[in-house]
Amino acid sequence: MLKRIVFLLLTALSLQVTAQDLTQTIRGVIKDKEAKFALKGATGAITTLDNKGAVADENGNYIFENVPVGRHTLKFSYIGYEDVVLNNIVVDAGKEVILDVEMQESLSELMEVVVKARRNGAAKNEMAMISARQFSVEEADRYAGSRGEPARMASNFAGVQGADDSRNDIVIRGNSPSGVLWRVEGVTIPNPNHFAIPGTSGGPVSIINNKYLANSDFFTGAFPPEFGNGTAGVFDLKLRNGNNQNHEFMVQFGFLGTEAMAEGPLNKEKGSSYLATYRYANLWMFDKLGVDIGTAAVPKYQDSFLRFNFPQKDGAEFSLWAFGGNSTIDILISDQTIEDRNIFGSNDRDQYYSTRMGVAGLTYSKPIKKKTFLKATLAASTNLQDANHDYVLLNSDAEGNPIVEGDRYSINRLIPLLDYVFDETKLTGVVSVNQKFSARSTLKFGINAELVNFESYDSARVVTPLPELNITPWDTRWLSNKNYLQLQPYLQWKYFLNEKWTMSLGATSFYSSINENSVSAIEPRAGLTYEPGNGNKISFATGLHSQMQSPYTYFYGNNISENNLNYLNPDMGLTKSWHFVAGYNRLVGKNMRLLFETYYQKLFNIPIEVDPTSSFSMVNSGAGFSRIFPNRLVNEGTGRNYGAELTLEKFFSDGFYFLTTASLFDAKYTGADGVLRNTDFNGKYAFNALFAKEIKFKRSALSLGAKFTAVGGRWYGPVDETASAAAQEIVYEDEGRNTLQFAPYRRLDAKIDYKINRRGLTHTIAIDLVNPLGIQNILSLSYAPQPDGTFIKQEYQLGFLPVFFYRVNF
Repeated sequence: MLKRIVFLLLTALSLQVTAQDLTQTIRGVIKDKEAKFALKGATGAITTLDNKGAVADENGNYIFENVPVGRHTLKFSYIGYEDVVLNNIVVDAGKEVILDVEMQESLSELMEVVVKARRNGAAKNEMAMISARQFSVEEADRYAGSRGEPARMASNFAGVQGADDSRNDIVIRGNSPSGVLWRVEGVTIPNPNHFAIPGTSGGPVSIINNKYLANSDFFTGAFPPEFGNGTAGVFDLKLRNGNNQNHEFMVQFGFLGTEAMAEGPLNKEKGSSYLATYRYANLWMFDKLGVDIGTAAVPKYQDSFLRFNFPQKDGAEFSLWAFGGNSTIDILISDQTIEDRNIFGSNDRDQYYSTRMGVAGLTYSKPIKKKTFLKATLAASTNLQDANHDYVLLNSDAEGNPIVEGDRYSINRLIPLLDYVFDETKLTGVVSVNQKFSARSTLKFGINAELVNFESYDSARVVTPLPELNITPWDTRWLSNKNYLQLQPYLQWKYFLNEKWTMSLGATSFYSSINENSVSAIEPRAGLTYEPGNGNKISFATGLHSQMQSPYTYFYGNNISENNLNYLNPDMGLTKSWHFVAGYNRLVGKNMRLLFETYYQKLFNIPIEVDPTSSFSMVNSGAGFSRIFPNRLVNEGTGRNYGAELTLEKFFSDGFYFLTTASLFDAKYTGADGVLRNTDFNGKYAFNALFAKEIKFKRSALSLGAKFTAVGGRWYGPVDETASAAAQEIVYEDEGRNTLQFAPYRRLDAKIDYKINRRGLTHTIAIDLVNPLGIQNILSLSYAPQPDGTFIKQEYQLGFLPVFFYRVNF
């Protein structure tokens, strides 16, 4: 192995390689889309090359050897099935292309064959009808500003807002990001981000790494019934297998981390494989280079992934997989200068914060008698947050103003202020069955079961420095060790009425033993599509969706006695939402599509405070770095979202690509006070324009990309200065909630990517120029006492952020 690595590195330095020597292999498995059985005898051809064909063997395996590096188009055919065309398949010298293909059975062998091209972003899920898009790993690398993260890439899609440089929260159609469901291999996973805050689904850095993902699906509304316990959207991630014939390696060094990946066969004859990755943060480089990341503290994190795959007889597979990460940050206000920025924490305390997230699973799948496909997964997950805060007591002069010594405030002492630990552990079992009755009719059914343990501890106190120092006793707000069961059975039937009309009917239900109100007996889902021809498609879908709140909101309380807490919201029920979506999709020529969707969402059973003067609603939670501390809640809130979305996309051809999305929407809610208000996320509009150009050379390629984003500002209200001064944090007037709006968010990103191919080796040098114009976008208001006696400070988002990496595949 060492000799091979040395040989490849020496080869990389050689200039005697001709373009004709740079070839690689494309191979994979061809399967039926619904029942997943191998299509023996299916044929494939590389249409960008002459005389380059392949035939699938009895196990569905096909192979193209000696394929020149570059972009190619593949076409697959099989009698009785619709042709599949895959465009812009990138072939590099340093890595084999492993491409599994799923083909849809034709309604009639005599009907004219319809060519289906993956280039249109159609979802992989066979039951998806509308508001669904395939997430392509190759696209994630292409998008400027995405930093290789699935969540940041999704912010470019129509209906999705991404207007927070410090976090990757996914705000879909004005909904709370906590309404987004994350799944991997069919299993619901905890917040997949470093530095995750309880009750949120986003964070500053993703644990998920696109290097081990297969193409996956992203849903923005009216999603199929297999997805329960979510009201806003779904990110359904798929994991890829390692190369089962050749060992391959990757090393990457960049500002966001040093990464390594290895994959290869465990047993070539049996086709078993492994895939492993590891990443360690390099953010200390930003600090050394003086790059602003929003805080003087240096975040530390690492994450990893491991997957073993073991093919069995008759197309069955058994996989063992695991991924996770841990992170820590010490935000020491006591060590910062007056000019230091800190958008990730409070400005009156030292904060020590760490998180840990991990998922491990066993997945078994098997096609049965060419009509039935079974998939089952057993997984365990953990999600932990641990925090400690120390209040920074400043020395003050006779008038109460902080004393400044040089470029720092004078510190009197540190006073312990907060200590909390939240730990959620799950054991999950998932079983799904695809039953194919005919080319027209497919039934999918299954069940998701979760056994959850939530353990929490939180104790805090209040420090008031003026007019004289006062420290309250410790107050326990969380104290729990609870177990509960969650079940979600589902059923969906898809039927092709004829060559133009397709119908989908289904239902799911949800049950949680956390309390008697967390039950949704039946949630119907339905969809209908009409394809009149000439690249036109009209779709409609509707469905009822429900969701539990984050576990930590159920076990928050007061009045502790004998280690028992008086929980404020133990009986909180499910939040529900009706989705109605209609869409029109049209292919414009060979390489462009136009997509229009309009929707209406009716939200109800939203938790709001019992106080009849309160404007609080859980629709505004789920973003930012702060927890919520509501009073008693009841499921009596309502809301409604409606809007229209337009997508114009040119698929990659002739060396360039573009994507333009525009959304107009309105998202409002009603709290206990009965006032119809803007949600925090009601930006009113969102616009994205992306462009990428590839310039080819003899043995290399230069890619240039850019993205412009414009989003309406977040909503807030007038500050209650008296309450803020007493609480030592910003407190808004309840009556004026969301009557004021921050200035619109604007950002331009650029990306430069240079790829060099050598024999058996690919170098990639790239730089993502995030906000190179240094546009100042307002993030929030913070509590920051100043020498002049004021304490309200506008916090701005990140300025110019260059994200550089060098990668080598061999």
